[in-house]
Amino acid sequence: MNSQIQSALNWRYATKLFNPEKKVPDADLETLLEAIRLAPSSLGLQPWKAYVITNKEIREKLKKAAYNQLQVGDASHLFVFATRKNVSDSYIDSYLGKVMEIRNQKKEDVQGYKKMIEGSITGRTDEMLKEWNARQTYIALGILLETAALMKIDACPMEGFDTAQFDTILGINKTDYASVVMAAIGYRSENDKYAAAPKVRFAQTDIIVRV
Repeated sequence: MNSQIQSALNWRYATKLFNPEKKVPDADLETLLEAIRLAPSSLGLQPWKAYVITNKEIREKLKKAAYNQLQVGDASHLFVFATRKNVSDSYIDSYLGKVMEIRNQKKEDVQGYKKMIEGSITGRTDEMLKEWNARQTYIALGILLETAALMKIDACPMEGFDTAQFDTILGINKTDYASVVMAAIGYRSENDKYAAAPKVRFAQTDIIVRV
């Protein structure tokens, strides 16, 4: 397993050219979606949504709002991650409702947890909460990228897009969320010259501090 993980992470790269004719099978897509769902987040709140876009017309609009980056239009699927702009009382209650449902608990059983959540967000402005939520969103992105690599599915995380336009095109601007990052998913083109390029990373001794 150790060698499998290292091999997959060495194999993956930020794919520049996708094969537009090769699609991710539905079963594999469901595995990727479940990986996102199971991603960890602070307090378990999962303050994000992942939009999975395959519609060609919408993808073309998004491509223009992403400075015509080819991955947006050519990849098998486009994932747009949107983070919550706040952590409202109603959202906390909906999460605790899910806790009670899954763990067969009563309202009084989760009151301590509720106070802990409220204590973590008290005093934070909506802007601070949005930034905090965005950091959780990137954890979900990381889980997606590693899962894709283990499945030999190519991916490219991307921040280069007009978030306001994306939010309008996808209707996110009418919700409590805002787009922050996206990832193109699919299979590399044989013409992608970067696919065979040696991976450039600092040595462990440069970035790892053992205490």
